[in-house]
Amino acid sequence: MDPTHMLWSGWGDPGRAAPLPGQITGVLGELLGIRPGDGRPVELTAVEPRVSRLTPEAGAALGRIVGAGHVLTDAESRVRHTRGKSTSDLLRIRTGAVDDAPDAVVLPADHDEVLAVLRACSRHRVAVVPFGGGTSVVGGLTPGTHDCFIALDLRRMNRLVSVDTVSRTAVLQPGLRGPEAEALLAEQGFTLGHFPQSYQWATIGGFAAARSSGQASAGYGRFDDMVTALRVATPEGTLDIGRAPRSAAGPDLRQLVLGSEGAFGVITSVTVRVRPAPATHVYEGWSFGSFAAGRDALRALAQNGPPPTVLRLSDETETFIGLADPGSLGASPGSGTGCLAVVGYEGTAAEVSERSTRTHAELRDRGGVFLGEAPGEKWADGRYSAPYLRDALLDIGAFAETLETAAFWSDIPALYENVRTALTTTLTGAGAPPVVMCHVSHVYPTGASLYFTVLCAQGDDPVAHWTLAKRAAGEAILASGGTISHHHGVGTDHRDWYAQEIGPLGVGILYAVKDRLDPSGILNPGILLPPLPTPPVPSPPAGA
Repeated sequence: MDPTHMLWSGWGDPGRAAPLPGQITGVLGELLGIRPGDGRPVELTAVEPRVSRLTPEAGAALGRIVGAGHVLTDAESRVRHTRGKSTSDLLRIRTGAVDDAPDAVVLPADHDEVLAVLRACSRHRVAVVPFGGGTSVVGGLTPGTHDCFIALDLRRMNRLVSVDTVSRTAVLQPGLRGPEAEALLAEQGFTLGHFPQSYQWATIGGFAAARSSGQASAGYGRFDDMVTALRVATPEGTLDIGRAPRSAAGPDLRQLVLGSEGAFGVITSVTVRVRPAPATHVYEGWSFGSFAAGRDALRALAQNGPPPTVLRLSDETETFIGLADPGSLGASPGSGTGCLAVVGYEGTAAEVSERSTRTHAELRDRGGVFLGEAPGEKWADGRYSAPYLRDALLDIGAFAETLETAAFWSDIPALYENVRTALTTTLTGAGAPPVVMCHVSHVYPTGASLYFTVLCAQGDDPVAHWTLAKRAAGEAILASGGTISHHHGVGTDHRDWYAQEIGPLGVGILYAVKDRLDPSGILNPGILLPPLPTPPVPSPPAGA
């Protein structure tokens, strides 16, 4: 699977893109006050990026490394590597605005070629944006401070290198997509257990670079929990980090690379913990009278443990709208009551039975009503469908976007209310009264992640409206004790708030790391790290 198979102006498999049924369109039109119009994208053949600024000398140097046939400068290849998949990204690209397309797409075959490409780009002052599945939703694929840049597409590096069945680890290349990795591991009886919503398109390297978290994180952990070793190519050489399950040999350098989004180097190999593939999967639905009651029940499961494999809770609005089952959004408005929780168990039949018995008792003690397996199975069947739904909403003039955060349990109530208020107030003031929904998507003994979804009319300038709303939400998140991102990453969208989280000294430390690994500043510039302040110009001496 490569980017030419992904819908260039939307999400995923073009064959799965379908318009909303008329009934749903009518319901959403009344709910959101949409002014119907033709929101469909222009044709790909009508989109023309600017003339490539890659010099003949730089192009020839790259061709000598990877082969001339793996340096792509045609319009379609460049357009398909333009930006990521946030709603703002899609709104721009659907109009044909591709002024920030890469100047070339380069496809290396192995670690040594990546090293050589980085050194050549340093010499020729060409920025490098690592490209896996292209699924970033935080502006992580468009450098802001270089005139010329390449997309370093890692799809040729897509092998399962080895499996250590004794240690239960596997070495994976970065261009391997989620389904491909699972299929290869399954042949040897293992699973990674990492299933984010982007699973069908995102890559192993992207999971590591953005600190991804999957929908089964309650049972398997986040992706950064799974990583035991990394190999990283930088303009200054190779980093091989991680040689034991745990180590007291100084700070863990893996943590500098995990979440760095290509700003410090290009991940060329990931060693991960794997587990035996589960024999049984069971997903259930539970209802709670309020979001607060359901939230307390999830906290009890996370703290008293061990928790189920999947554990998530929709608030009243998300339950009412039906977003927990994207395939039936709006089909029966008002049928949802209370708050829907989805609980999943994986393992042997005995493990599933034991864990579900314990979970059932805990949830019933806290007011949960068992709904059977049907709601859980519907969620499991449609859990990768929401991005396709977003594209269909864009087609009818609606705006749909998400943001996420995390905090300690004691801060979650205020965080939830303050972010909802910031989004509702800002978008209503911009003339687009929204529907704001939320669910708890990842839980820990000490806290949880909140995932917000916003639906509203696009209005005259949806990107500007969302920029205001996202800024207000970011301020509310930090003021309420939350982190600016739990699993989407930093990119450019969250960069300024990330700088506030870690403070000036923290920013300075990261700049020192970048200066050592990337002295020419070619690695995804403008991503992760805020621009350094311009030193003040000294005043001329008196009388000069």
